[in-house]
Amino acid sequence: MDTSYRDYYVSELGPEMDGKEVRIAGWVHEVRNIGKIVFLILRDHSGLAQVIAKEGTASEKLMKEMNLPKESVIAVRGKVKKNSESKYNGIEIEPSELMVLNPLSSQIPFEVTGKVPADIEVRLDNRHIDLRRLETTSVFNIQSTILNSFRSTAIKAGFNEIRTPSIVEAATEGGADLFGINYFEKTAFLAQSPQLYKQLAVVGGMDRVFMVVPVFRAEKHNTVYHLNEITQMDMEMGFADHNDAIAMLKKVVKNILADVSKRNADDLRRLGIELKKGKIIEITYKKAVSKLNSNGIKIEFGQDFNREHEEMLCGLLGEMVVVKEYPSSIRAFYSMPNQKDKEICNSFDMLYKGLEISSGAQRIHLPDVLIQSITARGLDPSNFDFYINAFRQGAPPHAGWSLGLERLTMKITGMSNIRECSMFPRDRVRLKP
Repeated sequence: MDTSYRDYYVSELGPEMDGKEVRIAGWVHEVRNIGKIVFLILRDHSGLAQVIAKEGTASEKLMKEMNLPKESVIAVRGKVKKNSESKYNGIEIEPSELMVLNPLSSQIPFEVTGKVPADIEVRLDNRHIDLRRLETTSVFNIQSTILNSFRSTAIKAGFNEIRTPSIVEAATEGGADLFGINYFEKTAFLAQSPQLYKQLAVVGGMDRVFMVVPVFRAEKHNTVYHLNEITQMDMEMGFADHNDAIAMLKKVVKNILADVSKRNADDLRRLGIELKKGKIIEITYKKAVSKLNSNGIKIEFGQDFNREHEEMLCGLLGEMVVVKEYPSSIRAFYSMPNQKDKEICNSFDMLYKGLEISSGAQRIHLPDVLIQSITARGLDPSNFDFYINAFRQGAPPHAGWSLGLERLTMKITGMSNIRECSMFPRDRVRLKP
């Protein structure tokens, strides 16, 4: 990057550049004056660099006169000096020019270096400052890799990216309350799933589609696992059943973990995380229930798993588990009944480190079966006429899933609260920033 402020990020500097003049820019992370030497630690999004001014030099006078407080925005021109004792890429910068780009006119609300812990609510109220924390930066560096890996895997597998509405006329699935909005002379809702639309794209002949989309759930949760606005990474594939969809999901997740391990090694080290590349175990719901009961966790067939069940299954089977073929009574209305046993359906969930991160199914593509399923759940089929009628006009078998971006980020980064993994989270009380 060649501008008047910067020609290198600090992560690009190394001992091989000894004697080279460079320009860097960022924030003052720390300043230490130990008498004969002034140390200034400059931070940009890629890491930290040490700027050093020795006694009697012009740069020392410059830095002392400026008396820079932490989080001042600065640009530095200077020479790279190799220093094997420096923990900042084995180098330091001897400045010849230092420019304050925007002096502070307000107090920083908490210590960005992390030396003084800050409450999560204070950090979220001042998210623009919290994003300067290297740990927070690492979380969203990793999240960026997750998104890029998902897209890359989908495109290489022949999927097309699509966009669908976030404003809908009626519920797109059961099981979650909706946020109502005024839509001119009508009442409309924020979509809690892109499910129906991505199916219509497949029925329309696109065959394989994927999307990254916000969804909205008006559920009154107060847990560390739930948000009211989340981001889903979705796939839908034609001429496929649930086993085809599971195979694609496993491929996507394996690639994500591999890409994060490769591209975000420094971020993982900063967060103290070591990613494992274990096998993804598949098990039927019926066998999973039996497994739990035989290990002292009482659960009846037809009961959905809670957090304790999910944690126990991952503890017994491995970090990543796919549970498939759930009872139809506890799954979404569009899940295809199993041909061998009508009491179960071709649905599945993926659990990672004790938390559900993905859910999917083969969809019902037969209109009469779909109407029966909608009616059985107390819903009015007339509200789904546009959807049901689409399957009367040549709909192929198809299947798909959604993968929660924030939940996957949470488990990869080791965060204990999902709000850490949403840049500007929305929960029951938080509407700003």
